[in-house]
Order: sequence, then C-alpha cells, then structure tokens
Amino acid sequence: MIRLEAVTKTYRMGKVEVEALRGVDLLVEAGEFVAIMGASGSGKSTLMNIIGCLDVPSSGRYFLDGTDVARLDDDQLAVIRNRKIGFVFQSFNLIPRTTALHNVEMPLIYAGAPNRRPRALEALESVGLGNRAGHQPTELSGGQQQRAAIARALVTNPAILLADEPTGNLDTTSSVEIMKLLAQLNREQARTIVLITHERDIAAFAGRIVELRDGLILSDERRAA
Repeated sequence: MIRLEAVTKTYRMGKVEVEALRGVDLLVEAGEFVAIMGASGSGKSTLMNIIGCLDVPSSGRYFLDGTDVARLDDDQLAVIRNRKIGFVFQSFNLIPRTTALHNVEMPLIYAGAPNRRPRALEALESVGLGNRAGHQPTELSGGQQQRAAIARALVTNPAILLADEPTGNLDTTSSVEIMKLLAQLNREQARTIVLITHERDIAAFAGRIVELRDGLILSDERRAA
C-alpha cells in the first residue's frame, strides 16, 4: 500500500540546508494500523506530508497503492489526495455554521460524486454519529467533532486513513474513545491507518510502531495481537 525507498527531504533556509529525512525505507501493507512516533524535529511531520502527497521527496521514491507519486502532476496529486487518502487532523477542520452531514458530504461534492447524502449519512453512522447528523460543530463535543472528521475522511472510501495527532485537542476519555474507534475501523473494515503521534499510550493502539529520530527510523516494532 505504502512503499518508501531511500526517501530524503532537505529544506533550504537561506544558506542553510536542513535534512528532515535522511534515507527512509518503509513498507506498509494494506490493512495495517501503523503509528509513526517521534519527538519534535524527528521528521515525522515531513514523513506524514510525503505519505499524504502534500510534499515530495528530495530524493528516493514513494509508491502509493502501486503508483509512483513522483510521476504525478499537481492535478493528479489533488485527485490522489481526494480519493486515495482520508485525512484526520488535530484541529478537526470542520466548516462552522453547517451541519455534520454537510461537512461529511464535502469531499464527495469536490469529487462530483453521486448519492452524496446517503453516503455521508452512512459514514456518520459508521462512527456512531448518525443521530447527530443535523447538528453544527458548535453543538458537538470535541470527541463528536473528531468523529465527524473521521466520517468525512472515510466517505470517499480511501485506500489510507492518515491521522495527524487526532487526539491532540481532546481530553483523556475522548482520546481513548477516538483511538478505540480507529482500531475498530482497522479491525472490522481492514482500513489501512497511519497515525502520527508523539504519545506512546496513543501509539499503543496501533499494531505496529515506527519511531523516528533525526530523520531516520530508529525502531520498527510489531505489537502482539
């Protein structure tokens, strides 16, 4: 599903070059739940941006679902982001003053997809939020807002769910509920999930933990089922 081969990323800041990734090899199979951990400056955000087709490597190759991402132009990358990857962010990124249902419909509207309303409602029901479809984000708790954001990420049936610090704005109880939901989606729907986090107790919900340090993979451990 995801294959990175000797991926590097160097940023130029004036006359200074910063190596964010220094030769990363990573293989994520379909149906895996992988947590990518690391402290600030470890390279995990850069790696997330490359996996999510928001940035491109300086060198090396990245294959997403068999496609060599380096060969795609901006329009093709936009299509990949809309259809192949479901994004879940720390800040929810829901549109205010519109309903949860309409928020979930948005990726389908951008894609010009048919049957948008029933598909959006089905996605909300899959995250236990069907009874809150008509509520605006301000009428939802933080945990419910993140559930709506997960439903929005799922509605296009993406190959990968990419969650960037999805519990960062939640209390402990809501964080556990969201992580249990992600684990359930992985288990029951065989969703491929890549989670970015700096918290080990959050990473523990994944079946595999990849730890980065200084732009390199420090460890890659599979957890017992």
